[in-house]
Amino acid sequence: MAVDATTTAPATATSAATSSTNSTSSSNTTVANNFQTFLTLLTTQLQNQNPLDPLDTNQFTAQLVQFASVEQQLRQNDQLATLVNLERTAQSTAALAYVGYTAVVDGSRAPYDGKNSAVWTLDAPNDTTATVTITNAAGQTVFSGNYPVQKGKAPFIWDGKGNDGTQYPAGYYTINVSGKDSSGNNVGIPTEVQGVVDSVDLTASPALLTIGGQTYTTDQIKRVVRPGSS
Repeated sequence: MAVDATTTAPATATSAATSSTNSTSSSNTTVANNFQTFLTLLTTQLQNQNPLDPLDTNQFTAQLVQFASVEQQLRQNDQLATLVNLERTAQSTAALAYVGYTAVVDGSRAPYDGKNSAVWTLDAPNDTTATVTITNAAGQTVFSGNYPVQKGKAPFIWDGKGNDGTQYPAGYYTINVSGKDSSGNNVGIPTEVQGVVDSVDLTASPALLTIGGQTYTTDQIKRVVRPGSS
């Protein structure tokens, strides 16, 4: 059974959608139609007003100002919607650049393919003895052990074998790691998983990256390892 909890320094690089505007366009059309109707009624009313009892100019002037204000607000909404769409497009384009790269994200569930070992990264807050438990998809414990770890990040590699030497099948396995703080209290040790970005779902907002059968947003990616880097 191969289990390695030594610290390594991987070569990494810092990681750095289009929606509809039908409702806004519909609102603009409605306001424009209402505005034209209002002007038509106002013009007709002015043409047929009683010279001895003219219309209140303050009233229809206020109405004109109100219509113009609403129209201006909707124009601003259109411009903001355009900026949002441009930003989503830029995010989607940036997400495509991750395909084929190995990404590191916070997580505890890693794949084991039956040949290559499952790998997690432990992020210990201090030097401690870590208690490691690995469970399968059914929640059954397949491996457990205690290992000294130093403060910082360290890889934990599991070769798919249980404590009794049983070789477990390919699948997804979840790790749980705990240690003790300076006061001797039990604390959870955060873990990271890594995998190749297989695809990007651009129909989602924000775009979703698929890594080992699970989806993540770009802001969940902590590091990216270029293919061929050691």
